[in-house]
Amino acid sequence: MAALLTVRGLDVRYGEIQALRDVSLDVRGSGIVTIIGANGSGKSTLLRAISGLVPPRAGSIELDGRNVTRVSPHRIAKAGVVHVPEGRGILARMTVLENLELGAFARRDRGDLRADLERVYAHFPRLAERQRQLGGSLSGGEQQMLAIGRALMARPRLLMLDEPSLGLAPMLVREIFEVIPRLAAGGLAVLLVEQNARMALGCAGEGYVLQSGQVVLHGSAADLAANPAVQHAYLGAT
Repeated sequence: MAALLTVRGLDVRYGEIQALRDVSLDVRGSGIVTIIGANGSGKSTLLRAISGLVPPRAGSIELDGRNVTRVSPHRIAKAGVVHVPEGRGILARMTVLENLELGAFARRDRGDLRADLERVYAHFPRLAERQRQLGGSLSGGEQQMLAIGRALMARPRLLMLDEPSLGLAPMLVREIFEVIPRLAAGGLAVLLVEQNARMALGCAGEGYVLQSGQVVLHGSAADLAANPAVQHAYLGAT
């Protein structure tokens, strides 16, 4: 399958700090690609660069073969790349339903929102139960479900998830990590940044390891999980 997203030689700097150095990766049109690495390795910066929020100093980002390296974030989102940031970014004073409807705001095709809502509720039944509650009244796990659900309302081609397990109880982490493979099985491409390397490699087909802003390992998720260096650094093996 041809690559939906192609990143080549990406460099990003914050002042004197080089956050990414010569990073390249590919994401095909469906399936899960995960990026693992320690805090400060550049994982979130990479997603922010792909979504147009951080301008690269060098390198290129292509979507379906079209160069989008310096395209504005709203145009990248309209092209089907939807970013769920670390921290979720839900609107606390809007209801669950209003947050979800907002996810469809930029769509060219706004038909059949009810069917899209029902699909989100099928993945996350708690959102259906709480659709009239304010977003700020939800638990952390429910807010993460809402953030992903809102992204799905945009009908993305590529869903980028930044640390979806952060700060969640183990039971809710398992719930969310049961949904992500189902989304990919339905034909969605997922680019997953996640510090819980065991969970990430367990659901992904392919993975990249970032260290100090550089890709130091790349391969199938199974091969990375079996790699002694990955096991020692990220999987708690001794």
